[in-house]
Amino acid sequence: MWIEGVRPFPTFGSREHFAVRILRTVNLQLPPGGILLGLGTDVIEISRVAGVYKRQGERFLHRVFTAEEQAYCLGMKHPEKHLAARFAAKEAISKAFSTGIGAELGWNSMSIYHGPRHEPHVRLDEKGLALLAHVGGTRVLLSIAHSDTVAIAFAAIVRCDDADP
Repeated sequence: MWIEGVRPFPTFGSREHFAVRILRTVNLQLPPGGILLGLGTDVIEISRVAGVYKRQGERFLHRVFTAEEQAYCLGMKHPEKHLAARFAAKEAISKAFSTGIGAELGWNSMSIYHGPRHEPHVRLDEKGLALLAHVGGTRVLLSIAHSDTVAIAFAAIVRCDDADP
């Protein structure tokens, strides 16, 4: 929706138009009884991930990505975009846990996969599940996106009555 008369909007012709884009309100509701425990975000240039992959190859893939993630990303037309999105997702998750990547939560403690509507989900290994229980969480919510140059991810650790993923 556009509203005329608010700010300059470039047009062709002699008359100057004014417009502003009105964003629809986002209604993000937690599941029943939900409590937000941690929030993390990360953005990365795709060229950085592509460069490391080019230099380190399989070593990089095995250190950072699960077999499930490798199969998905390497099957895509531009695998570097999908690898970068998963890299950002793992960083965002580690920030939501307030641990970073390290002894408490490793790269392969998390696997990013798609649900039935192609929405991103997080699969945690035993170490990740133990950390989730330790912080009192029951779910990790995730949103990822990428353009031609950057990938971004947002992760939230929540506790809710309905613990289904």
